Amino acid sequence: MTLFGKSKYTLVNLVKKKDIPHGLWTKCPDCGELIYNKALKENLRVCSKCSYHFTLNIQERLELVLDQDSFEELAGDIKPIDALNFQGPQGYREKLSEEQEKTGLSDACCVGKGRINGKKLILGVTDSRFMMGSMGSVLGEKLTQAIEQATKSRLPIIIVSGSGGGARMQEGMLSLMQMAKTSGALSRHHQEHLLFISVLTNPTMAGVLASFASLGDVIIAEPKALIGFTGPRVIEQTIKQKLPAGFQSSEFLLEHGLIDMIVARRNLKDALSLLLDHLT
Repeated sequence: MTLFGKSKYTLVNLVKKKDIPHGLWTKCPDCGELIYNKALKENLRVCSKCSYHFTLNIQERLELVLDQDSFEELAGDIKPIDALNFQGPQGYREKLSEEQEKTGLSDACCVGKGRINGKKLILGVTDSRFMMGSMGSVLGEKLTQAIEQATKSRLPIIIVSGSGGGARMQEGMLSLMQMAKTSGALSRHHQEHLLFISVLTNPTMAGVLASFASLGDVIIAEPKALIGFTGPRVIEQTIKQKLPAGFQSSEFLLEHGLIDMIVARRNLKDALSLLLDHLT
């Protein structure tokens, strides 16, 4: 019985487990798979198990879609202001500063000239990391200037949307006006028989979907993207009914005719190039 006669401090030599460094793995929100971040990046931030498409930032979008070193930014000097002196739990000026420091962006949108397999176009990209990609005055103005430049230059325009925030409440009516402004610019672009391709990513919601994002001559969505006006929980609470399975997903909306194509991320550039070849 020697074992049980030993001091409790010498019975077992405890070794502290080495801490695993943070930031090496990402959990897929769809299937729960743990993915090594380097492998996730190499796979264009798509889950290799279930094909869930993670969010991309503006720079990653530009690198994914455009030819290397072909992007020339437009309207890059436009900055947001607190025109209404909005006061809430957090002032708008403080919120903007916080988001700008966190993302390195001045606002949730970037527009410019570029090429896809040598073909000239105008491109706009929204970034859901900045206040959920919500539509403020800067986002609306940048997209409108990009659309007008495309019309003047007789070029196609592609807008990649990722907005879960809709209109930006801190800007009130100034934000809602951007829906009409961008839609009006696209109407003039359409009257000149010029091409607009809208690419919807996860999530594309509310005022963005209700304006420019749903006006494409061709509307493309990434797989499993959430696309709609009001979130499904709010709809269920309002109508007191259970919604169909997959409601507001890319696949559901393709089946019901709201979008034209679902294109996996790795095939997006080729699909856009093919559309530009045939429709311009």
